[in-house]
Amino acid sequence: MARITGSWLSGPSAGSDDPATPEFPGEHLGLPKSGRGSIAGQLRRIAATFADWLMAVGVSLLILRHVNANLPLLIWFVIGVFAVTLFGFTPGQYFLRLRVIRVDQPVGVGFVRALARQVLLIFVVPALFTDADGRGMHDRATGTAVVNAR
Repeated sequence: MARITGSWLSGPSAGSDDPATPEFPGEHLGLPKSGRGSIAGQLRRIAATFADWLMAVGVSLLILRHVNANLPLLIWFVIGVFAVTLFGFTPGQYFLRLRVIRVDQPVGVGFVRALARQVLLIFVVPALFTDADGRGMHDRATGTAVVNAR
């Protein structure tokens, strides 16, 4: 048990030649360092989520003419699941030139992964903790990554 917990409780290792420490985010996933297909930065991912949230609030205002606490969350959730399933990006990610990909195969994300990813994003916290490759806990759990589309 100590060996299992030691890998994450002890923090990063001091050695710079450690194979567990990548030179750049996405290296362990076989993604490029920069440009198309590279891991997107945290600020752009947050901005895309914020843009999606503002769109959901706007749609809920059109429907109810006032802000309800639950309707924007429902709209954001549904848009996130279906947009990522069908296109590989949400509207906010599209405008910020981001894309959600599977890291294990060069195929679409699919409904089940998009649904699980969006469920985890509701809690916000998984997106704030990233691994050495720059992926949030929600992306790591679903085998996805947010990359630069262009």
